[in-house]
Amino acid sequence: MLAASGLAMALRPTEKIADQGARMDIARIFPEQFADWRVAPGIVPALVSPDVKEKLDALYDQTLSRTYVNDDGQRIMLSIAYGGDQSGDKTQVHRPEFCYAAQGFQLSNNRESQITTESGVLPVRRLEAVQGSRNEPITYWITIGDEVTLPGLGRKLIQLRYGLTGKVPDGMLVRVSSIDQDVSKAYQLQDHFVRDMLAAINAQDRIRVAGRLIP
Repeated sequence: MLAASGLAMALRPTEKIADQGARMDIARIFPEQFADWRVAPGIVPALVSPDVKEKLDALYDQTLSRTYVNDDGQRIMLSIAYGGDQSGDKTQVHRPEFCYAAQGFQLSNNRESQITTESGVLPVRRLEAVQGSRNEPITYWITIGDEVTLPGLGRKLIQLRYGLTGKVPDGMLVRVSSIDQDVSKAYQLQDHFVRDMLAAINAQDRIRVAGRLIP
């Protein structure tokens, strides 16, 4: 038992990727204007409750919430959460399902999907959050280091691979959503937004945001 404990300590990753190179600045990475999208001044996504916000602030190193509007007046909400330590369950970015459920939303139609972009195929998860008359279709994905993943076994395997190299990966949750009763239309608009956004981010930053996509 002592030998196993010592081996576990020796294999515990200690080298943080977040401490290497330039400091992550998510406000810089995500442009305020691209294609026909621009940040809508004074309009932010719905605020979370104080207790949920306190938990998020303790978990993440940086967060970003914006609402974008296009030339047709259509709106997309973008929420980013970045954490410098994605080595385990206690520090990893949490699934949006937890935050929405804590806010009293009813969740349904949770499924995996994908978005075809200029850089490759992006795996995403989609779900619907409903509270009263508010119907919010959601699309999100997670990056661990330079790999894109979804919650579950895939994410754990990536964490394990990094751990075996002695490195602590950072990670990012990227979530887009919109208020729309027409779910199919909402996802089409979100896909369009994601394509435009990734095309506007430089190649190096795009890997941090969406991983190394397969063409």
